[in-house]
Amino acid sequence: MKKYIFLVTAFVVFASCAQQKKKDDVALKTEPQTYKIEEAVDGLTIPWGMTWLPDGSMLITEKDGRLIHFKNGEKTEIANVPAVYNSGQGGLMDIELHPNYAENGWIYMTYASEEGPGKGGNTALMRCKLEGNSLTNIETLYKAEPNTTAGQHFGSRIEFDNDGFVYFSIGERGEREVNPQDITRDGGKIYRLNDDGNIPTDNPFYNEPNAKKAIYTYGNRNPQGMAKHPETGKIWMHEHGPKGGDEINIVKKGANYGWMEVTYGVNYSGTKITDEKTKPGIEPPIYYWVPSIAPCGMAFVTSDKYPQWKGKLLVGSLKFAYVELLTLEDEKVTNREKIAQDIGRVRNVKMGPDGLIYIAVEGQGIFRLVPE
Repeated sequence: MKKYIFLVTAFVVFASCAQQKKKDDVALKTEPQTYKIEEAVDGLTIPWGMTWLPDGSMLITEKDGRLIHFKNGEKTEIANVPAVYNSGQGGLMDIELHPNYAENGWIYMTYASEEGPGKGGNTALMRCKLEGNSLTNIETLYKAEPNTTAGQHFGSRIEFDNDGFVYFSIGERGEREVNPQDITRDGGKIYRLNDDGNIPTDNPFYNEPNAKKAIYTYGNRNPQGMAKHPETGKIWMHEHGPKGGDEINIVKKGANYGWMEVTYGVNYSGTKITDEKTKPGIEPPIYYWVPSIAPCGMAFVTSDKYPQWKGKLLVGSLKFAYVELLTLEDEKVTNREKIAQDIGRVRNVKMGPDGLIYIAVEGQGIFRLVPE
């Protein structure tokens, strides 16, 4: 495996909480952090999800449907992965271990599936176990319907909360006028299930006639980042806006995040979507980006190896090829920094069990940041 090491220094980009007026903007200075970027895994195409087994080896999803086990510098392709609808933005997406994986062995993945009514595919959540180099005990826990040949907005990320519920995201599949605001339809939602796939009876729309009972939030566009706050246990997520208006939100039971009733963005052509940026009954973002950075991947810095960064939030940028480091004050963003600049299209960013930050980059592989 090739190994590239180079020095990078974090550069400060000043910003303020999105809800503050301009005159109240506060920019917090931070000390530069010097670190090395090391290649951890090479030869990947679109590494979407990554997680670590108890022995320190990695499981990596490739969008084209391959599940890679990386151990001792070698990549092994895992057999018996369900058929994946690899089209547009859809394919094999996120991967997450059950919080009690050491006891039960359950692995969770989201992927675009052709199962169910309609041509094309839609996002599914499954769980399975790994025996040797093959998946076993495969169970589909949720499958969005109907299928569509549209290539955009499958989501998708997975996260567990402190109570053992599993959350996952599905984008609105390009049907922005109907899916996000309609709780009887899949798409443009965050879903919440018990770890076995059963639907919790305290989900917000469980007793609503004709509602998709697994829905936990709605009015989402295309969430591709999700992380549990290490102190509060709240689930945070970010989602792509259109042209402008990418958002960071905190997942709240029954909340409507507004797409496309409100937005800070415009159509890709530059035309207006709506003049409304806020409305009663719609949850405002805790932060938004204009212009869009195309956020993908999300993690809180929890390691003592980065003392200046601990407690901050990492967000990958597909569009601008860097990782954004966000300083938080409670639930407000008070400062922005660019790290790992020009690294490439960032598909994911996570904290590894060794306490290092790992960055998955399209067309390259997975890198880690090693403090100097």
